[in-house]
Amino acid sequence: MDKNLIAIILALVMAVVTYLIRMIPFVFFRKKIKSKFIKSLLYYIPYAVLSAMTFPAIFYSTGSIVTASVGTAVALIASITKRSLVVVAVLAIGAVLGTYGITLLF
Repeated sequence: MDKNLIAIILALVMAVVTYLIRMIPFVFFRKKIKSKFIKSLLYYIPYAVLSAMTFPAIFYSTGSIVTASVGTAVALIASITKRSLVVVAVLAIGAVLGTYGITLLF
């Protein structure tokens, strides 16, 4: 089979899957949702999915669990103390680089 044809077929399959994922909630939830439990569940799902996708990647991003843990701890502390996003990112990067430098010495 031609590679271009395979690419077109794959793109069409991805488009259909994406469309179905976005369309299914409209088909099943035509009426207004009245259940407080379902509303709260649907409210928190995006945060849970985002956390489940990003949190494991944090600990494998640097190649060292020690540097990643230190960077995560610094970022969490900086964000809890209401620092801006740029400050949190810079502090976490600095902590990772500093920890990496220290681990190279030992």
